[in-house]
Amino acid sequence: MLPKLDVPIYEVKLISTGKPIRFRPFLVKEQKLFLMAAESEDAKETINVIRQVLKNCVLDEIDIDTLPTFDLEFLFMNMRARSVEEIVDLKYKCNNVVKNEEGEDVQCSGTVGFKFNLLEIEPTKHPDHTNQIKLTENLGITLKYPTFEMIKKYEDLDENEVLSRVLIDCIEYIFDKDQIYYAKDSTKEELEEFIDSMQQKDLEKFKDFFDKMPEIKKDVKFKCPKCNYEEEITIKGMQNFFV
Repeated sequence: MLPKLDVPIYEVKLISTGKPIRFRPFLVKEQKLFLMAAESEDAKETINVIRQVLKNCVLDEIDIDTLPTFDLEFLFMNMRARSVEEIVDLKYKCNNVVKNEEGEDVQCSGTVGFKFNLLEIEPTKHPDHTNQIKLTENLGITLKYPTFEMIKKYEDLDENEVLSRVLIDCIEYIFDKDQIYYAKDSTKEELEEFIDSMQQKDLEKFKDFFDKMPEIKKDVKFKCPKCNYEEEITIKGMQNFFV
């Protein structure tokens, strides 16, 4: 029998709970999955591969599908850094509109390469972020974060359906001064009726919750070498760290 290679074990703390999670790096068998996903150029396949690799490599008992999406991104980013390398090379195409030789407006399309260290990226947190929405003095909602499991359910829905489903799926419970009403104990129709009875200002509070969720992102200053246009761009999302 051939000897087994020792695999290092790393640890990262989840953003949502601060709980430490142990993981191992990608192995050759996981890298093969990434290569197949990259060749297919199918976004759904890429997400499924990331999900499977996370399940393979996380060593603690945890349900990957129920983690908030920002926890998944942070976990995957750290796993990618430990498995491949910490430094990521990205290219950005300039979208500035310039005049060509004929005086027509065209996209510049100059490119700039970026390098940054994945392990130096810290989650962005808003100090006033809360998962509790007060609708009236005595009535409110406690929300939970979108998860991988939720996202998979929305893949074939149109934009309006997705919005409605997200609002319903992210309700953990509704409360008033006398009682707590858990969403899991209510029907979809009851929750839809509750959402439909809200005012527009109440929906804005939902939007504020989603807008201020923790984010995994990196702000980079960009200067086009072709047209000298300058701006600050934000790099975020697992697709930027996919190998």
